[in-house]
Amino acid sequence: MSKNDKRYSVVIAGGGSTFTPGFVLSLIANEDRFPLRKLKFYDNDADRQKKIGDACAIIMKERAPEIEFSYTTDPEEAFTDVDFVMGSIRVGKYEMRDHDEKIPLKYGVNGQETTGPGGMAYGLRSIPAIIQIIDWMEKYSPNAWMINYSNTIAIVAEACRRFRPNSRVINICDMPVAIMTRMAQICGLNDYHDLDVNYYGLNHFGWWKEVRDKNTGKDLTPLLKEHLSKNGYWIGGEFDKDTEESWAETFKKAKDCFALDPEALPNTYLQYYYYPQYEVSNADPNHTRTDEIREYREKLVFEECARIVKAGTAKGNLWEASVEHSNYIVDICHAIAYNTHEKFFANIANNGAISNIDPDSIVEVPCWFGSDGVQAMATGEAGVFERGMIMEQQTCEKLVVDAYEQKSYTKMWQAFALNKTVPDALVAKKILDDMIPVNKPYWPELK
Repeated sequence: MSKNDKRYSVVIAGGGSTFTPGFVLSLIANEDRFPLRKLKFYDNDADRQKKIGDACAIIMKERAPEIEFSYTTDPEEAFTDVDFVMGSIRVGKYEMRDHDEKIPLKYGVNGQETTGPGGMAYGLRSIPAIIQIIDWMEKYSPNAWMINYSNTIAIVAEACRRFRPNSRVINICDMPVAIMTRMAQICGLNDYHDLDVNYYGLNHFGWWKEVRDKNTGKDLTPLLKEHLSKNGYWIGGEFDKDTEESWAETFKKAKDCFALDPEALPNTYLQYYYYPQYEVSNADPNHTRTDEIREYREKLVFEECARIVKAGTAKGNLWEASVEHSNYIVDICHAIAYNTHEKFFANIANNGAISNIDPDSIVEVPCWFGSDGVQAMATGEAGVFERGMIMEQQTCEKLVVDAYEQKSYTKMWQAFALNKTVPDALVAKKILDDMIPVNKPYWPELK
């Protein structure tokens, strides 16, 4: 049992997510650090959640029968008596992600979940849903914290800054941690906890200035730069034996991003901004990442859930060995619950963290996490090139929130037109005009 003997109540908002079983196993595995008394799922898709929930009920019964478990589509039931809300929603599910990816590709623009027009379309859908969840949390459990990792994070975080500035919500992303896990492997360390870093930028849009061994203080940046110049973040061998092909290409492509800008270590998503024409030329407009997920991860997860329910046991389930993504969420909950002031990443108003970026820009930087929330750390100045990139991208993100707030067609078009992945304003307009009808159930009516 942890030091204060308190047990916590958690609700996963997005109980039907394919990532949910991994979160459950992480929570169970970390019971000594973050003990639970109650775990609930909430989703507005009852059928999808039931498939996940019934399998997770068996996992909970076998692994942690002392924890009360339930799932529901009723907000009051879900958000009453909770200490933490884990936000993992996808508004419009994979049907809308399919449009996000394929509509831009029709016009020679990269189609990607969180970058370019697709990412902005997704962000506009997410804003009202996240605000609604925050409001339910505050109504039914006013002292709870929401740890949100529902995309598009930068846009959602900007909406939270404007519309719910005093809410107890922290917007996070695990991509820096996924890359740091690779960095640790490259340097012969156990995992990302062994690294001390200086990182700055925006969500899916950042750079490591420095990486050190947390235990010895040794500067690991030269070793990482050497590896990156030859292999990108690709490791290969046993470590990468289960890495999907599209992710393998992403980690390898970091080599080319680093070659352009060798002063810092890049986030892999920069490839979409540095090499937009390459990304389009290597994309299949009829078979995008959404199709891969439907054919592989989504199919695998729901088949495994059905197998568990039919067998009546979760022994030997497919999530046992791969819960790094969800372990990071548990790390953050632990830091807040026990006021540890550990350093993790958050998407937060800049307020001087990057000294030459506007204070109201949402940036992704290391922060101290404790019971009073997060405090951004100073990271110094952005380079001239990086500052220009940041200013352009964060203006796009602000324009999307403007479009939501003002129900403005012009603001959304401007967001698309300004984005580095879009070649000209007319292309931006064509993409937006195609996106409006398919997003009608989710977007405000843009005028």
